[in-house]
Amino acid sequence: MTASASFEATDGGLMLTNAILLYRSEGALSHPVSSSGGPAFASMHAIDHTDGQPVIAAGTPLSRAHLRQWTAALGQTAAPEILPANVLIAHPDMLAWWMPAAVRTSYFNLTSPKGLTALASQTVLPLPYPAHVFIATRGRLGVYALPKSERPSADTIILHSPVLNVFIDGGLCWGNIAFPKSITAAAIPEFERAVFDSWSTHANPGQEATVTGKGGLVRLWDGLAARKAARFPTHRLKPFAARSGGKAGKPMTFGEIVTRSVRS
Repeated sequence: MTASASFEATDGGLMLTNAILLYRSEGALSHPVSSSGGPAFASMHAIDHTDGQPVIAAGTPLSRAHLRQWTAALGQTAAPEILPANVLIAHPDMLAWWMPAAVRTSYFNLTSPKGLTALASQTVLPLPYPAHVFIATRGRLGVYALPKSERPSADTIILHSPVLNVFIDGGLCWGNIAFPKSITAAAIPEFERAVFDSWSTHANPGQEATVTGKGGLVRLWDGLAARKAARFPTHRLKPFAARSGGKAGKPMTFGEIVTRSVRS
């Protein structure tokens, strides 16, 4: 098979040497990245240069050896990184870390303050937070609470985060905050500032029901602020669970959420 390609040699001495072509069944074209879209095939092709123009030559089936070779070559561009002790997973497509429970400066400017006491107006004050675990992938940050202030294992049951501006699926609502350009350990402070150093204006749909007891999540925060609490009542947080048809399934572990994040 021969086909023209519009790529040219790049700066820095790099030039086009190979191409990988991906094949899917016609019915899978509307879901090109789905894991259930039918059979797939990939081929590796050399590049011929004719009259200064690259042309894709005949190929061979893509093998694991090809993938290992190119993974190693591409990995050479990534600088080694010393990981802090709180990092759980460091991968080119995922970064996961945890933080212990702590009292933090909190920013509240609620859009519906009726009936509230300490948070009835724009307020900046110290409030307690439970331990958290974060899972950053490209374009998404998952924010979850931990039942204990200790490093989680794969079997640790994860809880809904009480941080406002978190969706019911665990994803942070970024609003007008820029998403960090990388998902390396060096970007952790950026992610954490987006979670804790922005104004909490409202609970996202369904978030009020992520706590037990009287009142919803906003009233829980109002009560903590009114009595100047020093510890967050983690027992009030419901376990995080995948939802189907508006109903929550069984509580998920940290390992299960990582697996789900990889597939999404």
